Amino acid sequence: MNASVTLLITCCTVFLAQLGMSIYLPALPEIARDLQAQPAQVAWGLSLYLIGMALPMLFWGSLAQRIGRKPVLLAALGIYGLANLALPAGSTLESFLAVRLLQGVGASGISVMARVLIRDSFRGEQLAKALSWISISFVVALGIGQYLGSVIQLILGWQAIFYLLGASSLLMAAVVSRIEFPPLLDGPVTSSSWAVYRQILRHPAFLLPALAGGLGYGVIIAFNTAAPLILQGPFGWSTVEYGLLGWPISLAYFLGALAVNRLVLRTGQRWLMTLGVGLVTAGCTVMLLGSLTASSLALLFWLPYCVAVFGQSLNYPISLSLANDGAPIAGAYAMALSGFIHQLMAAIIAAIASLIASPQAWPLSLLCLLLALGAMLCTRCAPTRGAT
Repeated sequence: MNASVTLLITCCTVFLAQLGMSIYLPALPEIARDLQAQPAQVAWGLSLYLIGMALPMLFWGSLAQRIGRKPVLLAALGIYGLANLALPAGSTLESFLAVRLLQGVGASGISVMARVLIRDSFRGEQLAKALSWISISFVVALGIGQYLGSVIQLILGWQAIFYLLGASSLLMAAVVSRIEFPPLLDGPVTSSSWAVYRQILRHPAFLLPALAGGLGYGVIIAFNTAAPLILQGPFGWSTVEYGLLGWPISLAYFLGALAVNRLVLRTGQRWLMTLGVGLVTAGCTVMLLGSLTASSLALLFWLPYCVAVFGQSLNYPISLSLANDGAPIAGAYAMALSGFIHQLMAAIIAAIASLIASPQAWPLSLLCLLLALGAMLCTRCAPTRGAT
């Protein structure tokens, strides 16, 4: 499998996995009504999805290193596809949340394998450039998927969202089953997987860039968790209006990922990452100020968020690349560990965002700003390549 096929496969699989986060968000109030639950309770489905993504990531990475990339990717796509098909069958909140957790487990393996396959084919600035394509797939799923979900809901009902996603995932598994994967290039690691993960985790050159990427990612997760309840509540947005917000969000993330793809070889990774974290912080600051001084203007809530999204699209692929370069052990382990850190942080942040959910926008804006400041601190403290 050459590099171009690797990029195509990883972008398609990441797109499917990330749709599980965003495509159902416009239908959240309708799902709550059908399940006879409160929207805030159904919103916990995102937290459970993220927990499902986080918990098995180290297992997926270890398994990929031991038995190969293809069987792990096929297993993950199968779990994810079947969980999507099972979601509409549940008639209670508890069953919906339980299957969301299983859905996240499948998405976890997809996410790990996408990063590992990219890491197998690229290094250094080229790795950051390749990861920017993953970011583009992420944002297409994040934004356009949100709009797509609103359209599917209005035409076919919210159940069709998950049926279509499940069928697409199983079709993708059929495609992957016919592709020949290259043999593993990394030699076997003699120590246990957990010892390897502990060794990597102790290196600041890995840990700090990984934390910076995860905190910036948390801004997006927090917004996705609480924004539907704010914009479709006090601001009175309809399902379609909220779905349309996906377009400017997608454009912001796409432009940032494209900037990484075009500029990273010229500017270097550190400069772009610092710029990205600065933009995340600036956008979240304006969100908070707008929420406190002009709380009736939705524009001052979502437009600064788009600036933050643009900044995170600069930060995220570079943080992954720097963390991988800073890891002391090669193989799938560093990518799996960074993914585990990001998803664990995302699950915790989503839970916090659910707990502080309010008709007012300022609690969410304050949380986003604190996350951005944490990302800035990690970026400033991260050692240069080769330092430990």
